Amino acid sequence: MAYVIDLNTGEPVEQRKEGRHRTLKGAKLSFYGGYCSFEGIVRNQSQNGARLDFGDTTGVPPEFSLAISGEAAKRTARVCWHSPTSVGVCFVEA
Repeated sequence: MAYVIDLNTGEPVEQRKEGRHRTLKGAKLSFYGGYCSFEGIVRNQSQNGARLDFGDTTGVPPEFSLAISGEAAKRTARVCWHSPTSVGVCFVEA
């Protein structure tokens, strides 16, 4: 879970609206009408978001189409946070 330390109490505080389940699935994100794509790994996932790992996230756009291995439908995803090798995304309703 994603925790932030409360400065008043020193206790960890959960920031996510819902828990995520650990997973290890392939992911392919595409953008610019499908002309550009990246492949990565889904490390954890919930109904409304996921954490994706890549070798480098500098080329990941703010919004893209995401196909996850084992799931029939592609989803539109928006980046909520990023690090040099990972991005956290929320799924956008169509």
